[in-house]
Amino acid sequence: MSACRTRMEKDSMGEMSVPESALYGASTQRAVLNFPVSGWRFSRPFIRALGLLKWAAAQANHDLGLLDADRSALIVQAAEEVAEGKLDEHFPLDIFQTGSGTSTNTNANEVISNRCCQLAGKPIGARAPVHPNDHVNMGQSSNDVIPSAIHISAAEQLQHCLIPALEKLGDALSAKAKEFHDVIKIGRTHLMDATPVRLGQEFGGYAQQVRFGKRRAEQAIAALQELALGGTAVGTGLNRHLKFPGKVMRHLEHRTGIAFREAENHFEAQGAKDGVVEASGQLKTIAVSLFKIANDIRLLSSGPRCGLGEIQLPATQPGSSIMPGKVNPVICESVMMVCTQVIGADTTITWAGANGNLDLNVMMPVMAHNLLESIRLLGNVADIFADKCVDGIIANKERCQELVELSMAMVTSLAPKIGYDRAAEIAKESVKTGKTVRQLSLEKKVLPEAELNAALDPMAMTEPGDGGSGGG
Repeated sequence: MSACRTRMEKDSMGEMSVPESALYGASTQRAVLNFPVSGWRFSRPFIRALGLLKWAAAQANHDLGLLDADRSALIVQAAEEVAEGKLDEHFPLDIFQTGSGTSTNTNANEVISNRCCQLAGKPIGARAPVHPNDHVNMGQSSNDVIPSAIHISAAEQLQHCLIPALEKLGDALSAKAKEFHDVIKIGRTHLMDATPVRLGQEFGGYAQQVRFGKRRAEQAIAALQELALGGTAVGTGLNRHLKFPGKVMRHLEHRTGIAFREAENHFEAQGAKDGVVEASGQLKTIAVSLFKIANDIRLLSSGPRCGLGEIQLPATQPGSSIMPGKVNPVICESVMMVCTQVIGADTTITWAGANGNLDLNVMMPVMAHNLLESIRLLGNVADIFADKCVDGIIANKERCQELVELSMAMVTSLAPKIGYDRAAEIAKESVKTGKTVRQLSLEKKVLPEAELNAALDPMAMTEPGDGGSGGG
């Protein structure tokens, strides 16, 4: 879009010079000049949601006899183009703008109005046959449109981006749990040796975390299904038809497949953003889960010779500019950084949500940006984690077996048979001498050899057994 040639447009504050080819008008241009803050624009999913809202509103107003067929058809076509991303270059506004997002709602109204002018063969800026406020914004206010767009865009992204990625990652971890079912390794609590576990059991735990993560993403959608649309300026519904919100919801559900519904209480829906805060909290929990999984996998693969080295990760790229042959767990580190970002974004959303002063939250754009970015990042990195890391993990069975045999925690299974105190003595001597629990037990003849071998069978230790303390 060229900014060299301009045209004059007018709003309630007077005339404004606007780029000639821009579909937005004077009010949007004022906001462009007022907020050159970050260069961060509203993302594609949010602009799509705005387009869908205007598309559904035009049809609802026509259904109610408030908007004639010709104007409705023009708005529907132009709003569809907004939803499809064909007019994204005409949405230039920074997210750090008016806290209600009024500038961006106005941006949408002006773009759709001017596109309608083009479609009707009229000059841009004519405000006829479709006026940005009287027709595109009919029955609406920025104060109910913007919060609704946040909910719609986030719910769609959760449905189509994050949930499928979590399903994929969960399946990959479940496959590894089955593959590693019989790989016995030492467990660790407090990062210290504990009783044996199976590598498959650990990966089964990771898979369950991700399955719970998918459930949390679904709960986040549920928190976003109520829309503020219909409250207009302060929640009273001034200047909109009584049946307008319900008709909009039906059009939106038909288009998105998500059962959006009118807010039960419009004063809550506009004065607070608790649904967004709740959804962000679910994302934070998912991030905490993925961080733990990635960090564990990184630790288990450490080495390769001087660390744990119980698993081997796919080599994805050289790891050092000075140490030849070094390969780092870069995918795990990418996951961990994304999770750190999401946890930080949740803090932003939480504090922004707390600033719902009186009848309107005035930090909605930054909430929208952070929520959508968190969903995008988690979805992308979960997909990459599955493809470029988890799918290619190999168990180092010999290393796992070696560490099990070396661990003094093997003595735990002897305690029910020889007593805790005697078992503790063997453990201390194992640390002091470097001998294994098996070697010392044979030397001291604490049990007949066959019974000792049965007691020190690491596979048996990975399942529930009778008697004695479970350790801890």
